[in-house]
Amino acid sequence: MTTPATTPAPGPVAILGTGRCVPDRVVSNTEVGAPAGVDDAWIVRKTAIRERRWAEPGQATSDLATGAARQALDAAGVTPGQLSAIVVATSTPDQQQPATAAYVHRNLGAPTTGVAVFDLNAVCAGFVYALDVVHAMVARCGGYGLVIGADVYSRILNPADCRSTVLFGDGAGAAVIGPARHGHGHGIRTSMFHFYSDMTGLIEVPAGGSRRPYDPATHDAGLHYFTMDGRTAREFAGATVPGLVKQFLHDSEVLPADIAHVVPHQPNGVMLDELAAALDLPNAVLHRTVGQYGNTGAASIAVTLDQAARTGALHRGDQVLLVGMGGGVSIGLTLLQW
Repeated sequence: MTTPATTPAPGPVAILGTGRCVPDRVVSNTEVGAPAGVDDAWIVRKTAIRERRWAEPGQATSDLATGAARQALDAAGVTPGQLSAIVVATSTPDQQQPATAAYVHRNLGAPTTGVAVFDLNAVCAGFVYALDVVHAMVARCGGYGLVIGADVYSRILNPADCRSTVLFGDGAGAAVIGPARHGHGHGIRTSMFHFYSDMTGLIEVPAGGSRRPYDPATHDAGLHYFTMDGRTAREFAGATVPGLVKQFLHDSEVLPADIAHVVPHQPNGVMLDELAAALDLPNAVLHRTVGQYGNTGAASIAVTLDQAARTGALHRGDQVLLVGMGGGVSIGLTLLQW
C-alpha cells in the first residue's frame, strides 16, 4: 500500500543523500582486452582504467538504479512514499517502453498519485541534466525528488572494438533532493547547459530506433553496437570544456580558486588528467572512479559524487563543480555548495 507524497513548503533545495550500486562482477583488463586484441598494459597506458564492473545476465539498468536509489533514500532519511519525482537518466533503458523509471517506481513501492516518473537521455551528461530538471520541480512545488544516473553499456559493446569495449562499465548513482534542513544539506546553486548538435555522429548507436530499425541487416553490419570517435571526442572536450567552465564560474560570480572539488564525467583517466590541468582551478581536487569502475555513462558523476561524500572528502561549505559531457554532444555544468 502506498501513501500520497508529502509536500513540504518550497524553499532552498539541497541534495539530502546520495547512493550508488555497481554489479558484483569485476571484469579485468585481460578479460576485456583479449577479444579486442589489446593487453592490460595498453589499456592502462591509454585509459588509466584497471577494471570495471559488468552486469550479470538478467540484471538490468533498473535493478542497478533501484539499488542506488535505496542507498540514497536511506542516506537522506526519506521514504519512497514521500517522493514526488523519480527521474532516471540513461541511454541504455531496460526496454524502449515503458520508461526505466517505471520499474524503479514499482521496485520502491512509490506513490501512485502525485509523483512524476520518467526517463531523460542526455547520454553521459544525463545525471547533470536530470538533477537540474528535478531541482526546478522541487523548488517550484516542494516534495522530494529522486535523481538517478544508470547505464548498462556492456550489453551494447562490440567486443572486438578496442576503442570502446575497454572503456565502459555498468553502474548507477542516485541523489535525493528536497528542502534544505535548517541550513544543512548540500545546496544546488546553479547550472548551465550547452549542446553541439552538429556533432551527433561522434557518439552513437546507429540502429534500433525509428530511422534504422533493428533487423538482420543492421545486426550483420554491427549497427546495434555503441560507436565513438574517441580521438575527436577527446580533442573536442579538451578544446571546449575549460572555456565553458571559466565562463560559467564568471557568470556565477565564483572565483576559480574558490572551487574545492570537481566531480566530472569519467570517460577516460588520461583524458581526466588533461582536463584537470586545463581547467586551471588551483585549489580543486578532481575526483575519480574511472580506474576502478570504468566509464559508467550517465551514472559516472553520481557514482563519483557518492564516493566523495561517503569517504568524507567533501566538507560543509565546499564549492563543488559537476562537469557532464555526453553524446549529442551535450555538456552540463552544475555548482553545488556542500
